[in-house]
Amino acid sequence: MKTLQKTILALATGSLLTVGANAAVNYGNGYTGQPYVGAKIGQFDNDVDGDDPTAYGVYAGYNFDPNFGMEVEYVGSDDADLDNNAGDYDTKTYGAYGTYRYMFPNTALYAKGKLGIAKTELEADFDNGNNDSVSDTGIAGGIGLGYAVNPNFNVETEYAMMDSDADTKLLTVGANLKF
Repeated sequence: MKTLQKTILALATGSLLTVGANAAVNYGNGYTGQPYVGAKIGQFDNDVDGDDPTAYGVYAGYNFDPNFGMEVEYVGSDDADLDNNAGDYDTKTYGAYGTYRYMFPNTALYAKGKLGIAKTELEADFDNGNNDSVSDTGIAGGIGLGYAVNPNFNVETEYAMMDSDADTKLLTVGANLKF
């Protein structure tokens, strides 16, 4: 790894740790805001004649209080086969969302909703050598359920829809770590 890449990686890691340390700001309601990072896996459901690709993603967010926060995510896929062995395609989404969590009383279970904007890209590689792609940005949203395993670790399942030319839906299971 080149020295510049190592330096940038070290600075980024230090910045994330500093954000976590500075997150101990009391907003006057007894709650401290909290950043988190996570990973998810699932499946895309695209309006494409072919297999649904497996999705892999990372996300980061910040809870301003127990209910409201914000989140950014990137989810990409492996190659999926098109019908009639015509080739393969992959999917990518980039999104930014406002989030709301409702904690069910006396449990560690919560419901999560998110609404924002996402860019969706589909790229197809046909066996005849042609390529095609669709890229569109639109409103996106999702709903899910989560479980707080402990105060710093959650697991979540989520269903999201991206309103774009690609007509993409996404079902994922993920986990996040608060710091």
